[in-house]
Amino acid sequence: MNASPAPARRARRWRLGGAVAGLALVAAACGSGSSSGAQSPANANQTVVFASAGLGTEGQATQAAANDFQKLHPNIHIQLLALSSNSTQFLQQIQQRFIAGSSTPDVIESDVTYPATFAKAGWIAPLDKYGTDLSAFFPGQVKAGQYQGKTYAIPWFINPEGLFYRTDLIPTPPTTPAQLVQMAQAATQRDPSLKEGLAFPADKFEGAITAYMVFQGGFGGQLNPSNLNTPQNQQALQFEHDTIYSSKIAPQAVTGWQEGEVQQAFTSGQTPFAINYPFVFGAAAKAGSAVPVSKIGFTAFPSSTGTQQAALGGEMLALNAKSSHQAAAWQFIQYLESPQVQQQRAISTGDPPALQASYNQALFSQAPYFQQVQTLAKVVVPRPVTPNYPQISTNLQTMISSVVSNLTSPSSALSTAAGQVKPLA
Repeated sequence: MNASPAPARRARRWRLGGAVAGLALVAAACGSGSSSGAQSPANANQTVVFASAGLGTEGQATQAAANDFQKLHPNIHIQLLALSSNSTQFLQQIQQRFIAGSSTPDVIESDVTYPATFAKAGWIAPLDKYGTDLSAFFPGQVKAGQYQGKTYAIPWFINPEGLFYRTDLIPTPPTTPAQLVQMAQAATQRDPSLKEGLAFPADKFEGAITAYMVFQGGFGGQLNPSNLNTPQNQQALQFEHDTIYSSKIAPQAVTGWQEGEVQQAFTSGQTPFAINYPFVFGAAAKAGSAVPVSKIGFTAFPSSTGTQQAALGGEMLALNAKSSHQAAAWQFIQYLESPQVQQQRAISTGDPPALQASYNQALFSQAPYFQQVQTLAKVVVPRPVTPNYPQISTNLQTMISSVVSNLTSPSSALSTAAGQVKPLA
């Protein structure tokens, strides 16, 4: 099989910056609840424009799906609009089109954190009239596409973030955070080739938030802006801090690491544990990896409460509210969501399917690790679903960065952030 999603592609979605905060402000100002003009019937000859950021194998998979769709629907031409693979630039390009009131692109690839902002601005159309069976998807990702009781985006592929471990060094995963520390320390003492016990992304960027959510899962915490400063969240942030400065199972270098550096540390054999996304399996399958896929376990962070939680990442599909080709565009979305197409994409790119029915023996026979991905996909939780998420993200990134850099105590940083994000909830 060829399951090799590029780490840079996955990391693209986490580089939310000032332009994104600007996007939220523009969206709030634009919120006019736009309406579409005259609609072309699905059986008319027409072109549907699909804006996505997929490059390499992902772009090739999208083009192949478009070609196959056109064979079934020769009256509908699919034009792919490749936008920047950089998150900030991607959003700027979409934002420019939305603000100009453009009717294209008709279909938009959307990060799981964008739909609420787009919906409030009236840029994307509600999808409820199509009667989509949302129970076909994993519940945590469905929530990410909803705003004020309506569904504006449906899952395309899902990226649960959890804990990777080396099964040759850690035959049975830890069941508590304390046990994780013990196992990491014991492994590094036994094997001098291990440079650290745990790797995770803690640079000041969006990925640090989802990594913190993984830690939260070990203590029963939640990323609720209305109630952020809880004992569970304090414990999770303290534990994250202590992995660097107390138990020292993580190197101080993680404060500058994003997902790519974490993947490199794990697949090069530096560390027995790592917090990351499923693309690690694809990276491990490539030549040069010191850790074969057959010796990789993927699970939720060990929980002291008995519950399991994974952080949601992934992509959604949405319709431009101004599109005059919504019926044909919806047919294309349905095709992309079909089990066979989702499986083909999973095998060629490593993108985990969003459709639960795609996880079956046909997929597992070619890539057994998707069984582990499926388990985590069932327990994903989204980041706060609100049009104000970009501003909330900025505050949370500052909180985490100050703690992992040992500049502010976990309790103080969490208390400050709680006061900042509560008005944005």
